[in-house]
Amino acid sequence: MRIATLLLGSMLLASIVATAQTTQPMPTGFSAAELPNWQIAMGYQFDRININQTPFNTSGLNTTVVRFLSNWLGVEAQIGAGFGNTGRTGITPNLDAKTVFLGFGPRLAIRGRSKYEPWIHGNIGFEHFRFSQTGITPLGILGSNTGFGYTAGGGVDYHLDANFSARAEADVVGSWLFGGSQRHFQMIGGLVFSF
Repeated sequence: MRIATLLLGSMLLASIVATAQTTQPMPTGFSAAELPNWQIAMGYQFDRININQTPFNTSGLNTTVVRFLSNWLGVEAQIGAGFGNTGRTGITPNLDAKTVFLGFGPRLAIRGRSKYEPWIHGNIGFEHFRFSQTGITPLGILGSNTGFGYTAGGGVDYHLDANFSARAEADVVGSWLFGGSQRHFQMIGGLVFSF
């Protein structure tokens, strides 16, 4: 959690420094007509997962593609992958964990009013977990499991210019795996290219 907070703070500081170093003043915002309809974002993903009463962290990469259909409504595809370890405590100690989420859904954004673009989104799709070994737990058998998943949350993009932004995002991720439902928290910090 500290790493993700530090990363998001560093990105915000870097965007402020980059803005301060320009020789000509930047506009306070971009009109919606100046902002392109396509966005591709890549960034660091931090998840705090709790499966089988054993909380653990994963770190990984998140990629999002958005096609805006109007000034405020877009369609989004998101894929995120995380890698971690369950730690030394709990019923399933010291297992390597890998997770992948793939989903699609709407995005609502306030675009073209300032350099800040706040937005919310919701995606439905699939989540996949894979552990380094199979173990029998109260939730069933660990190993490789795929099931229904969703993300819901939001974030803000800070426009450095009309085609390049810094992004901070926070989501709730839910899934139906291992014979039960899980819900965890994720934070993402990254860069957005618009075209």
